[in-house]
Amino acid sequence: MTVRARMTLLYGGLFAVITLGVLSAVLWIQKRIVDDRVQDVPAPAEIAGRPCEPRAGGVPCAPQAPPRPWVEFVEPGPREGPKKVVGPEQFQDSVVGSQRLVILVAIVVITVLAFAVCWWLTGRLLRPLHRITATARRLSLSTLHERIALDGPRDELKELADTFDAMIDRLEKAVDSQRRFVANASHELRTPLAIQRTAVEVGLADPSPERLAEVRDEMLRNTRRSERLIEGLLVLAQGERGLDVRAPVNLEAVVGQVVEDNRAAAARDRISVAADTRPVTVAGDEVLLTRLVANLVQNAIRHNRPGGDVRVELSDGALVVRNTGPRVPPEKVEELFEPFRRLHADRTGSAQGAGLGLSIVDAIARAHDGHVRAAANPDGGLSVTVALT
Repeated sequence: MTVRARMTLLYGGLFAVITLGVLSAVLWIQKRIVDDRVQDVPAPAEIAGRPCEPRAGGVPCAPQAPPRPWVEFVEPGPREGPKKVVGPEQFQDSVVGSQRLVILVAIVVITVLAFAVCWWLTGRLLRPLHRITATARRLSLSTLHERIALDGPRDELKELADTFDAMIDRLEKAVDSQRRFVANASHELRTPLAIQRTAVEVGLADPSPERLAEVRDEMLRNTRRSERLIEGLLVLAQGERGLDVRAPVNLEAVVGQVVEDNRAAAARDRISVAADTRPVTVAGDEVLLTRLVANLVQNAIRHNRPGGDVRVELSDGALVVRNTGPRVPPEKVEELFEPFRRLHADRTGSAQGAGLGLSIVDAIARAHDGHVRAAANPDGGLSVTVALT
């Protein structure tokens, strides 16, 4: 049975039962009133049978005047023709029977109208649900652009339709991100293999010691690149999966160790690294948190200008990393958190990274019930804030 049919039976039945109860009570009250009124009114037969008042001197007596007006009880019937005078009991039964018939007819009419109106009203109320159902049935990977866009007052059905539209928005973004991820991942994984195959073919065509040394170096570079990519994908998957076990982690010690490990790489490009930390302890995975801090610091060093600086701040569970790199358009900041997304192009600059740094940071932060926020600095570079609980 459909929801519309159940609602019609429920509300129509309740309305019919209430109507039946009210009309039955009215019939009972009217019967009581008729009984009382009929008993209070004298009939002609009662007046005719009253004795005369006694008089002296043998004077005949006259009938006693009725103390109240009297009425004749006429049975309800056709308007034309002789009237039938009946007793009070017959008149009472006739009136009550007529009222009962009228009330029964009214109950039948009201019941039919109640179910008809309930069926029509529930159809109008459930029309948005049919629209939502039809849209859900049409949805597929090729029709995620469709929306319900329900108009009308801000009620529960409008809220349900808007929630469904918001869910479709998130689903469309997730599918688009997955498609880009698959396309970019296949390209990133295929590029080192193609370079290695070309190097091997060229090296074997001219197997001189110098040429073999160049082929060896090229294959080592591409092997390290493949290792970084695969390791990044594994860490990204682990971060998105979440944490199985949590333990207290001294985040101040983690930040200090990562900064010291990357000072040499920063010094080669004349980039200064400064850290301002406070004691902070969070519950999480130390390895993943170390990778989060390392990705932020290495990105800040890698995407910087010669002679620039990197500043790391830690306080109250918030880690902030700022650098003085190239200017980043504000509308491009959110795209940098997508896998394999770089500032100028999706598939360039892979010699230093695979474009997974900020994606891994975001996944690890969400695994620790935190969030990441980035903002473009007015003079260039980024300010990335990681809030951990």
